[in-house]
Amino acid sequence: MTGETEGLLRAAGLDPERVRRVVTDALMEDLGPEFVDVTSVATIPDHQVDTADVVARADGVVAGLPVAAAVFELVGEVTGAGRTVVVSLVARDGQRVARGDVLATVTGPTRLLLTAERTALNLLSRMSGVATHTRAWADTLAGTKAMVLDTRKTTPGLRALEKYAVRAGGGTNKRMGLYDVAMVKDNHKLAAGGVAAAFRRVRAAFPGVGVQVEVDTLAEAVEAVEAGADFLLVDNMGVDVLREVVSAVGERAELEATGGLTLAVAADVAATGVDFLSVGALTHSSSILDIALDLRTG
Repeated sequence: MTGETEGLLRAAGLDPERVRRVVTDALMEDLGPEFVDVTSVATIPDHQVDTADVVARADGVVAGLPVAAAVFELVGEVTGAGRTVVVSLVARDGQRVARGDVLATVTGPTRLLLTAERTALNLLSRMSGVATHTRAWADTLAGTKAMVLDTRKTTPGLRALEKYAVRAGGGTNKRMGLYDVAMVKDNHKLAAGGVAAAFRRVRAAFPGVGVQVEVDTLAEAVEAVEAGADFLLVDNMGVDVLREVVSAVGERAELEATGGLTLAVAADVAATGVDFLSVGALTHSSSILDIALDLRTG
């Protein structure tokens, strides 16, 4: 992987070594135990070199170009070919693109280009789909104070990439895992004996960790804030109840609306005065952005 690509990954908040592992594992799914692309080896001379374009097949927001670059740059290493692919990025992550736009060009041994193709496009299309979906939410919330958040409902092994795609699309990350922020949910409240008891236990055990408390009613919201909570997840509440919660505790805690939210109701929910809308669908239900690799001819 080139230093330029590593720099772009770091600038995006991505660990190059983690990306290397994801890319290597994904390539190995295609190459199998013999490290070979049988079709490309059979049909393309080893010495052949070509250029190909990474092209958007639909309008959207692109995310993951440095990750795709890493795939093309690492494929020679993974296959043992000992040869490299040169990547030139044309677009940038977070950019709106239109059908037919060239996002990047790649030049190198044709076998390597085609071996890397599906892995690069799988990651790039997935991340761009998340970014495109997130941008629709961010645009809907424009003009309000509310921001769209992601959740932990991510593809195993791809959380860092998908949460980066949310950022590229104009959204905000919540916690990255179970380690960086405590979230007291219904099962924790039941096990601990109530909202206040659960909050106090977390605060005593991990005084330096932020605590978020999920509440289902106005009474629970008041109880949580009086116990010391300053970030509430207000779960599955209608807009009328949300307004009541904002009025009662909005000056003492940040409020995140969650549960069954859709774009159709996003503006109404934001108008209640909540600070955030969390949307698991950003990462668990986004459609991919159709992106292709077109080998140049002639």
